[in-house]
Amino acid sequence: QVQLVESGGGLVQAGGSLRLSCAASGRTFSSYAMGWFRQAPGKEREFVAAISWSGGSTYYADSVKGRFTISRDNAKNTVYLQMNSLNSEDTAVYYCGLHLAGRATIRNDEYDYWGRGTQVTVSS
Repeated sequence: QVQLVESGGGLVQAGGSLRLSCAASGRTFSSYAMGWFRQAPGKEREFVAAISWSGGSTYYADSVKGRFTISRDNAKNTVYLQMNSLNSEDTAVYYCGLHLAGRATIRNDEYDYWGRGTQVTVSS
């Protein structure tokens, strides 16, 4: 079993920054790809960013490219999402997911475990 716990969400003004963290336990974290998704009220969960097991490959949604950075620290079993230049369209609950393979994926249905999410609210 895998447990994923997100943290770092909160209220921030437009143009500001936040760094989300997702701590994993229960399996060999360093073997698996990780991803961040988000879900705004009334919308489906959407892909934000993904990273391979080694951190050598990363993928981003077009809407966050150049503003968000995904990274991981396998020694700490943690994946991060640095979010800069936030705007109101980034307001959502952010979820981290673990994919039981080393290759990163942008597909929601390929993630095997999810955290409970952390709320990010951007005020304009």
